[in-house]
Amino acid sequence: MALLLDNQFQELPPDKAVDTKLFLEAVSHLPPFFDCLGSTVFSVIKSDINGNITKIRAVYVEDPAKYITLQDILEAERQAHGAAWPKVGATLALMWLKRGLRFIQIMLQSLADGDRDMNNPNLIRVNVTKAYEQALKKYHGWIVQKIFNAALLAAPYRSNFLKALSKGEEVKEEDCLANVRQFLVNYTATVDAIYEMYTNLNAELDYTV
Repeated sequence: MALLLDNQFQELPPDKAVDTKLFLEAVSHLPPFFDCLGSTVFSVIKSDINGNITKIRAVYVEDPAKYITLQDILEAERQAHGAAWPKVGATLALMWLKRGLRFIQIMLQSLADGDRDMNNPNLIRVNVTKAYEQALKKYHGWIVQKIFNAALLAAPYRSNFLKALSKGEEVKEEDCLANVRQFLVNYTATVDAIYEMYTNLNAELDYTV
């Protein structure tokens, strides 16, 4: 579980503002998560997440004092880009990034909740499918959906996934899932806060790719 616990997300302040620097530091360690899923199809999500992190960081480093929180970035871009916003810049990058983060959250929560296929209890297909359908599917056209449906069938064994998540260490399943639950506390709060921010700013878009 070192992959997750080594880079915990910070607890949010009462106003749920997400500190840009801390967020970028924490989220930059997440792309290797998709290597644990085995299929090269998931490398598409990994690449997308890496690219979106890079775009957000590029905006942040232009003026760290101005972009202390993620909302500072969205509001500045809304003012700068007018009618083109929110389909521009870091606002668009974060829009897609949060969907990848939601995928991770739902999958891990499903594992932690004990969701499993009773006919194939050592497969995580049920967990990956739930995450894909709730976090990403609605934003994908039918061609991309077919590609991911094939990847879902190739999802790794539960034991192999948890071992990969633990960087190859032999960890008891119950201990691994306890670590997942610990990681999810601040992680889920952060992802929820970003989704709430997009709703409040009317910055969400539903187009498909």
